Amino acid sequence: MLAEASHSTWAIRAQFFAAGALFATWGVQVPMVKAHYGLSETTLALAMLAAGVGSITGLTQAGRIVGRLGPRTVACITGLAAALSITLLLATHHHAALLALMFTFGLTASLFDVAINVAASEIERQANRPLMSGFHGLFSLGGMAGAGLGSAMQGLGVSAPLHLLTAGLACGLLTVWGCLHMHAGRDAQSDGGMVLPRGVLGLIGALAALGLLCEGAIYDWSVLYMHESLQAKPATAALAYASFSGAMAATRFGGDWVRARLSSVRLVQICGALAALGMALTLVTDDPVVALLGFALIGLGLANVVPVLFSAAARVPGVAPADGIAAVAALGYLGMMVGPPLIGVVAEWRTLSDGMALVMLFAATLSLASRRALRHDR
Repeated sequence: MLAEASHSTWAIRAQFFAAGALFATWGVQVPMVKAHYGLSETTLALAMLAAGVGSITGLTQAGRIVGRLGPRTVACITGLAAALSITLLLATHHHAALLALMFTFGLTASLFDVAINVAASEIERQANRPLMSGFHGLFSLGGMAGAGLGSAMQGLGVSAPLHLLTAGLACGLLTVWGCLHMHAGRDAQSDGGMVLPRGVLGLIGALAALGLLCEGAIYDWSVLYMHESLQAKPATAALAYASFSGAMAATRFGGDWVRARLSSVRLVQICGALAALGMALTLVTDDPVVALLGFALIGLGLANVVPVLFSAAARVPGVAPADGIAAVAALGYLGMMVGPPLIGVVAEWRTLSDGMALVMLFAATLSLASRRALRHDR
C-alpha cells in the first residue's frame, strides 16, 4: 500500500513537472513566435489572450469533466493535447492557426492543471500532512528545466522547431508515464458549479488575480524583455524564465516550513514586497546578469502567494473549502489571462519597460491589500 501510494505521488509530481516545462517552453519561444509570424506587441498580446480565453473556458467546465472522467483520464488526454499544441507552434505561418493553437493550449493546460491538483489534493488528504507546496515546487522546477533546455539548445544553434518537438515529446512521454502510475480516482463531490467570489472571498480572489497576473507576465514577457530591452543574446534571455522558476521552485519546497512560522498576512506582505523589489531591480539595470537576479527575486516573492491564498480561501467562515478554492482560482485565472495582454498593449503604446512596470505596481498592491483580505486567517 505504501509503495503504491509512493508511486502515485511521484506520478503526480511528474505531471506537475511536465506542466511547468510546457509553460516554460512557450515562454522561451515567445521571441521566435513573434518573429516567425511577424507580430507586433498588440497582435502577440492577442495570441496570449487566446490562451487566456482557452484557460477560462476550460476552468468553467473542469469540475464537471474531472468529476465525470476522473483526474487520471483527464490528465492524460489534456496533457498530451497541450504538449501537441506547443510542438506545432511554428508549424504554420497563418495567424488564425496560431490563435487556434494558443486557445487549445490554454484550454487543455487549464484542464490538465485542475486534474493534477485534484489528484494531489487526494494524496495530501490521505497522507494527512501538507504536501501541496512540494507539488507546486515541481511545477516551478519543470519551468526551470524547460527554460534551461531552451537556453542550452539555442546556445548550440538548434532550430526552434526542433526544440519545440523535443520538449513536446519529452513532456508527452512524461505525461503518459505519470498517468500509468496514477490512481484512477474521481472527484465525485464536484458538480461543475461555481460560487461567485463576494466579500472576503472576493478580496482573496483579487489578491490571487494580482499574484497570477504577475506570474503570467513573467511567463510570457520576461524572455522578450531581456532580448529586446536589454539586448541579451537568445541563450541568455532564455535564462530569465529559468531564474524566475528556479527561485520559485526552491522557495516552494520550503514553503510549508515557512507557512508554519509566519501568519498569512505577514507572509503575503513579504511576498508582494519582494516581488515588487525584484521587478524594480530588473527595470533599473542595463546588465542582463543583474536583471536575472531581479527575476529570481520575483520568483522568490511570488512562490507562496497561491498556496497561502488557496488555504485562506478554504477557511473562509460559512463557505465550503472546495467552493472557496474554486472561486479564488477563477479570479486567479482571470488575472493570468488579463495580465500578459495588458502588458502587451502598454508596450505597444509606450515601451515594454513601461508594461513590465505594471508587475511592480501589482505586486506592491498585493502586499498592501493583504491585511484586509486575510484578517480572518489566523
